Amino acid sequence: MRPVLEVKNLKMYYNTRAGIVKAADDISFTLAQGESMGLVGESGCGKTSVSMSIMRLLAENANIVNGNIYFKGKDIVKLNDEEINKIRWAGIAMIFQAAMNSLNPVYKVGDQIIEAILAHEPNVTFEESRARVAELYKLVGLDPKRMDNYPHEYSGGMKQRAIIAMSLSCNPDIIIADEPTTALDVIVQDMILKEMAKIQKKLNMSMIYISHDIAVIAEVAEKIAIMYAGKIVELSDAVTVFKKPAHPYTVGLMSSFPSIHGEKKKLVTIPGEPPNLLNAPDHCRFAPRCPFATKECWEKMPLYEEISPNHFVACFHPQNLRKQVSKDA
Repeated sequence: MRPVLEVKNLKMYYNTRAGIVKAADDISFTLAQGESMGLVGESGCGKTSVSMSIMRLLAENANIVNGNIYFKGKDIVKLNDEEINKIRWAGIAMIFQAAMNSLNPVYKVGDQIIEAILAHEPNVTFEESRARVAELYKLVGLDPKRMDNYPHEYSGGMKQRAIIAMSLSCNPDIIIADEPTTALDVIVQDMILKEMAKIQKKLNMSMIYISHDIAVIAEVAEKIAIMYAGKIVELSDAVTVFKKPAHPYTVGLMSSFPSIHGEKKKLVTIPGEPPNLLNAPDHCRFAPRCPFATKECWEKMPLYEEISPNHFVACFHPQNLRKQVSKDA
């Protein structure tokens, strides 16, 4: 069965006065219908650049220089503006970073969602769209009576639920959630994530969650892609990534947040900082920060390969690292 989304060798670069920034450099992954995937990594690693490429919402100085993005078998990269507009929101919707602040303060919240429906479905009447929004409010845990309130009358959690309702308004096949709970406290964050996971299963939608917090992604994603310096360095199902990580960066990420289970352990930080993508090195980009780096790591770029069924890693010594992880466990 063909995946609903297939990204192949995507390269998206920014042209700046200082030179070319390789924000997304040879990215590949697939997403099945109803599947949820987490895209994790430090700020500036290219997560949002990948999502904007999928939505074809690129800045003026950004270009997809290579690769394909297949949505239901159709290559999004080759579509013109009119064709891509038909896919946005109706086929692929997005919850943007700081989405709570994107609501227009002078329009009622319900009317803003209705406007999105009418813009993409001209045959739907105002009354039909209003009834749909009322059902969406119930789905995300909001009282339909609040449709006629203005954004300032909503709490942060309510605004986020309204944005989720808006992303669902045209029944998309895929929703990309870019840091959907960053501005919320941990209790509301947990509620929102559980609500999104429940809705996804109920509607059999595909989801891409983007976050720098691997613990958040672990709650909702079936598989996880770890990004570093514009590249995916590891991808597998969530259980494998957590129990059998094969890339040093993945291990570093998991060692940098606390767990409420097991023994208390001192948190470990990753020394150094990511490379400047303006002058991205030709060798392994994690080598300067990697405790396992060898001469080979400094001389060339590791291939992104399948080391076990559905477990992909870009590392010269994944088996050595897995042995060390098993020994320390």
